[in-house]
Amino acid sequence: MTPATLRPGVELAPYRVTAHAAEEVVENKIHEDGLARTYGFRGGLVPGVVVYAWMTQPVIEAVGLDWIERGGFSTRFLKPVYYGEPATVRATVAERRGDGLTIEARTLDQAGQVCGVATFTLGEGPGPAAPDPGAYPAAALPADRPLVSREVLAGRTVLGSPSTLVDRAVADAFLAKVGDRLPLYQGAGALVHPGFYLDQANKALSQNVRVSPWVHVESEGRHFGAARVGERVDTRGRVARLYDKKGHEFVELDLLLLAEGARPVARVRHVAIYRLRPPA
Repeated sequence: MTPATLRPGVELAPYRVTAHAAEEVVENKIHEDGLARTYGFRGGLVPGVVVYAWMTQPVIEAVGLDWIERGGFSTRFLKPVYYGEPATVRATVAERRGDGLTIEARTLDQAGQVCGVATFTLGEGPGPAAPDPGAYPAAALPADRPLVSREVLAGRTVLGSPSTLVDRAVADAFLAKVGDRLPLYQGAGALVHPGFYLDQANKALSQNVRVSPWVHVESEGRHFGAARVGERVDTRGRVARLYDKKGHEFVELDLLLLAEGARPVARVRHVAIYRLRPPA
């Protein structure tokens, strides 16, 4: 399948995958069976970042570099995906205008329930200009992270900025985590997986406060260029909004990711439940 054949109604090849729990200890215990079950889940939850990364796979296979350099995305997680259980990503071309595309993707569990959805867009032309990095000042991460609370988050007008050198080992560890083997992420000049940007968005929360359990519920954003393996990725941002819904406490982050501290690669609106409703 080539970009020229991507017409409305065309279904991309399904992508089938199974996530396996990490062997190392994780700070967010919602990904471990014990605590997850106290909140009514069958077991540890596969991270939203992983589910989102799965949904990018058929899009990248169909569109390639263009979407990573200038495409938009939105994603929401509706039901849990559990470790060790098979899942299938199905994606369909929803709209085509000239060179512009909209692709809708969904992740289905083994019972056929929709667990995650995503919309991937590629507009005609170069797309909007990147935000000014000066509007997203860098700040040091706290040496001793405070326990998360509404008061602490409300006081973070500027978040501490996670910074990660994405060398080959870091890139490979992420690819293994999400199970992606596309050639675009391998070899000389390889690209950083776009799912890694949401992984860093998670760190903009977890490296500023101590928080567990918590759940990534949705993200949306736009790419402005591709980060490449060997570059450092910095994540700058602020707390944009705090709100309650159905007994859960939510935080919305406004983030800008920069390659080598200067080149914008993505802006992300990132939403998480930082305090879950107490278990029944």
